[in-house]
Amino acid sequence: MGEAISDRQVVRVLRPFVRAANPVLRAMRTPGRLEGLAGRKLPGTPAWEELDGEARTDWWINRVGRLTSLVTAVPGIGGALADRLPVQEALGASAQGLLLCAIAGEHGVDDIGERVRLIAWVLFQREIAPELAAGKDADAAEDAQTEHLTGEFTEPDKQDRRITLRACAGTLWRMGRSLLAITDELEKRPRGRFFQRAVGMLPVVGMAGDYLAERSALKRVARRSEQWLSAART
Repeated sequence: MGEAISDRQVVRVLRPFVRAANPVLRAMRTPGRLEGLAGRKLPGTPAWEELDGEARTDWWINRVGRLTSLVTAVPGIGGALADRLPVQEALGASAQGLLLCAIAGEHGVDDIGERVRLIAWVLFQREIAPELAAGKDADAAEDAQTEHLTGEFTEPDKQDRRITLRACAGTLWRMGRSLLAITDELEKRPRGRFFQRAVGMLPVVGMAGDYLAERSALKRVARRSEQWLSAART
């Protein structure tokens, strides 16, 4: 067994992840051209502003969650063999981290340190001190890692385009791979129901089981985020 992962290590990994999530989530929203969509409940429309936090969270789970869960489930085609590899853990944690950043934004939590603390608590059951999560010692290395994780979404001409499955897969993998630096922590993340994960162990149909499991896990992530956000408001 390796050395225990410190809170400082977790923060060092999560800060670039959180910073990179902003442009990625912006790409996951409806493109900037919203003419004719004013009555639809989509981010950026007047109808969206009328929704409460719970309804917006549901949107992120049901719309974006479908995309990220599909990408996360792809390794499940290999059944138990794929489950033994860290690929699925990395992709799953990446998708859950993105969802948490989206939920935080809908609740007005834009501070990087607070989002780091939210992810650490929901996914890894860690209480990170605010002063540590604030990243006062952030340097050029963090900036470079953030730019790497963001990838093509740092390019201004791509910020108003709808994200594609290929772009989502590449971004999720880059962001997920960065989380492998704290691999032991990824095993703590919320998971789907037992029978869904059991199906995921089977060849071929494993993808369907893993898809359902990741969708279920995202809902658990959302519920845990509400606990943390509610406590933070008191």
